[in-house]
Amino acid sequence: MTLSTPRAAAVAPSPLLLGRPLSLADLEDVARRGRPVAICAEARERAEASRRAIDAIVAAGDAAPAVYGINTGFGALAETRIADHDIRALQRNLVRSHACGVGPDLGEAEVRAMIVLRAQVIALGHSGVRTEVLDLLAALIERGVCPRIPAQGSVGASGDLAPLAHLALSLIGEGEARFEGQLMPSAVALAKAGVAPLALAAKEGLALINGTQYMTALGALALRDAAALCTVADIAGAVSLEALMGSKRPFDERLMRVRPHPGQAGTAGNLRTLLGGSEIMQSHADCPRVQDAYSLRCMPQVHGATRDALAWATEVLTREVNSVTDNPTVFLGEGGAELLSGGNFHGQPVALALDLAAMAAAELANISERRVEQLVNPALSTGLTPFLAPRSGLHSGFMIAQVASASLVSENKVLCHPASVDSIPSSAGREDHVSMGSISARKLSQVIENVRSSLAIELITAAQGVDQRRPLRPSAGVAAAHAAIRRVVPELLEDRPLYLDIAAATELIRSGALIAAVEEAVGSLN
Repeated sequence: MTLSTPRAAAVAPSPLLLGRPLSLADLEDVARRGRPVAICAEARERAEASRRAIDAIVAAGDAAPAVYGINTGFGALAETRIADHDIRALQRNLVRSHACGVGPDLGEAEVRAMIVLRAQVIALGHSGVRTEVLDLLAALIERGVCPRIPAQGSVGASGDLAPLAHLALSLIGEGEARFEGQLMPSAVALAKAGVAPLALAAKEGLALINGTQYMTALGALALRDAAALCTVADIAGAVSLEALMGSKRPFDERLMRVRPHPGQAGTAGNLRTLLGGSEIMQSHADCPRVQDAYSLRCMPQVHGATRDALAWATEVLTREVNSVTDNPTVFLGEGGAELLSGGNFHGQPVALALDLAAMAAAELANISERRVEQLVNPALSTGLTPFLAPRSGLHSGFMIAQVASASLVSENKVLCHPASVDSIPSSAGREDHVSMGSISARKLSQVIENVRSSLAIELITAAQGVDQRRPLRPSAGVAAAHAAIRRVVPELLEDRPLYLDIAAATELIRSGALIAAVEEAVGSLN
């Protein structure tokens, strides 16, 4: 027996230093778990140096050469020269005119992720933006000011203009923001938080709205969720396999070695860990059935392919969160500063990655729904009651749970149409190819929600199947998953509304409690 000890005082997390390489996990820590941020010293030095190049152009006044976005108009108006006395108004007007977002508001986590990514770009030192802008972005995170950003309106080049303009609008004390749970004018929110609004200087409005931070923020958080769902899918599949009295032989390490995809090996390793020492499996070791259905036997190949695709998408977005994506870009050298206009704001790399991620994640639900069908169909589930009902006929059991999962899977098939293959020219034809990456990100987020719900349906259905195998006991891993499910969803002894059960199981997944419970029993999973 271990004696209890006083709980140690919680240690505040160290600030995430912007201007240094970030991971998607770092971004999630700030966005969802409230990790503080700070600007590293070298980032301040870089920002100040690049700002001096912009100040030199401004100081030259009307004698300075035309430099895009500093003393010219924007987009198709790039050849229109702006007078020296209008340079500040130009930046303010840019932010105001581009704040054209529509649709539902982004959640707080997504907005916080956008703020971090926008600050990270500036901290890399090629934007020509004052350190005051960096400090204000960091202050929004620290003080809990959340700009209101509508979710729709970006075509993904020249970056996520409309969503980022709403972020910039709050920085200048316009638009709306949430503070302490209330929506209010941004000027009021900033005042309540003790933060002064920003007066934009040359190039700063353009630097704040040029970039891929909307699609990257949403995509990064969705990819973090998708990675966890791969492990949840392995757990759900293991519970279903036990309920259906399937075999773990297809997950043998020798089979994985001769087809060495890393994701396939990772899933097979999880399944071997989850299924070790099962009484249920031992009870049918000598049964005449030769092979299980693909939805059981091919879990390593299907779940594993999803893992590999998501790993590639994560590599792409990790590069993106550490990239400079505004325009023009300031480069400092021994011969002085040079401003280069290019297309780093174009979201195609992110759009393609997120479209693939949506297709990959959707497959977790696609195969999960087939396992649910195996569980509820009396022609396929030897020894289980039809639809897992306690008294089939009088009770419908999980009949419509499978229908709900089928609905989610079908919806995902529509959402998996790639947004990145579309392009509608804008800005009088100057911006003649765009990525639609914001749509890729929004679709992926919805696919992830649907997959989570589908896996929740499988978990509660498979748990009922395991109940029907008593007195045989499942493996330790499946028993731990079953116990976690039963803590929030009781066994179905008569028909009841299942939407509450599905919601409870969905939250079990979302919170990470399911994976934690299983890992406590069997050790770390891939």
